[in-house]
Amino acid sequence: MSDTTAMARRSAAKPLMAHGSVLQLGIPNGKLGMWLFLGSEVMFFTGLIGAYIVLRSGQDTWADPTAPGYPLNIPLTAANTFLLICSSVTLVWALQSIQAGKRARGNLGLFLTTLFGAVFVGIQGVEYYELYVHRGMRPDSDIFGSCFYTMTGFHGLHVLIGVIAMAVLAGMGLAGKFNEDNYAPVEATGLYWHFVDLVWIILFAIVYLM
Repeated sequence: MSDTTAMARRSAAKPLMAHGSVLQLGIPNGKLGMWLFLGSEVMFFTGLIGAYIVLRSGQDTWADPTAPGYPLNIPLTAANTFLLICSSVTLVWALQSIQAGKRARGNLGLFLTTLFGAVFVGIQGVEYYELYVHRGMRPDSDIFGSCFYTMTGFHGLHVLIGVIAMAVLAGMGLAGKFNEDNYAPVEATGLYWHFVDLVWIILFAIVYLM
């Protein structure tokens, strides 16, 4: 058997594998899958935001969240937004630390990200309770109320899913699962987390401030 024939058979036995990707792009399958998933998420939130803008532009009058006495607690939500932004910073720090072989710092970053995300969801829950029970703003109260709960509710669900994923990663980190050669799950989850943060910044701007 010639060397050429042997090499051809070996190549056929393991087709299209390169750096963990079946597409030979040098991109891990998990990361590529996350990008594809986020593409669908972009379309989902674009639809929600687009519908909000269309509904708002079609109304002669619209609720002004910045008006005195309006039920939305903008300062509290602004602080909550800052907390979510901080969670992205701590996640970047965690990933960079893991890649540098600094496991303790990486684990701390994962824990802080999980904590900040959980606090964000908790504050949003408190806001919902306050609006619904004490201030009479309900999903069926008016168009703005329906849009508010739909948009922020779906986003809050995404953050909650992210918090659960981050908690799992934090546990894996404590178990020593991540190092400078194995950090793909943190990187892929980080893409999701940063996307969710970006979406919230947009929602906060158009729902709370405009």
